[in-house]
Amino acid sequence: MAKHKYLVLLRKQPGTGPQQPPSPEAMQQMFAAYDEWKEKFKDAILDIGDALKSGGRVVTARGVADGPFAEVKEVVGGYMVVTADDWNGAIEVVRACPASKTPGGSMEIRELAGRV
Repeated sequence: MAKHKYLVLLRKQPGTGPQQPPSPEAMQQMFAAYDEWKEKFKDAILDIGDALKSGGRVVTARGVADGPFAEVKEVVGGYMVVTADDWNGAIEVVRACPASKTPGGSMEIRELAGRV
């Protein structure tokens, strides 16, 4: 059976989370947690993705506008692509990701139409 590909959107509610940068010790712990997660799911993470810059453009039939817009309740801050046999497998990978525990954050999983 072919594996499915899933796009994971990392979302965050503006104004949530720590107001100060983490300490060097907290950063080391965070990187260690990500390294452990990436090693455990190395066969399931197709593209670790990247963070997104705050600016962008929104294209519609009427034209192009600066975006994303301030009135949105959540901002997409990053993405990744994972592979799994089914939804449960994709959820397992995403739930184990340290980003899933970020205050004010959420991770949306969308199945891609193609196959691996």
